[in-house]
Amino acid sequence: QVQLVESGGGLVQAGGSLRLSCTASGRIGSINVMGWYRQAPGQQRELVAVISRSGSQTAADSVKDRFTISRDNAKSTVYLQMNSLKPEDTAVYYCCAGQVAIPAFLSWGQGTQVTVSS
Repeated sequence: QVQLVESGGGLVQAGGSLRLSCTASGRIGSINVMGWYRQAPGQQRELVAVISRSGSQTAADSVKDRFTISRDNAKSTVYLQMNSLKPEDTAVYYCCAGQVAIPAFLSWGQGTQVTVSS
């Protein structure tokens, strides 16, 4: 079992920045991929960005130029630096971790709310 604890969500004005953090515990040796998904009200959960242990990354086109994912393997922690935030970025952001970047095979955090006001 892998446990994930997120922090860093909150309320910010459009154009502002937030940094999310997520630390894994438990069977951390089983983790290759860590990252973030988000879910807005009435919407399906969608990929934001994921990063492998080696640093290979995948990010949604809607955030590629504004969000940066990074990872500290020694701390089992993944970060999401979000800049130039837009109201449409408002969602619950979920940290994830697992061996492969397939949602059905990932462990999930409890989620952290990000609200961007216009």
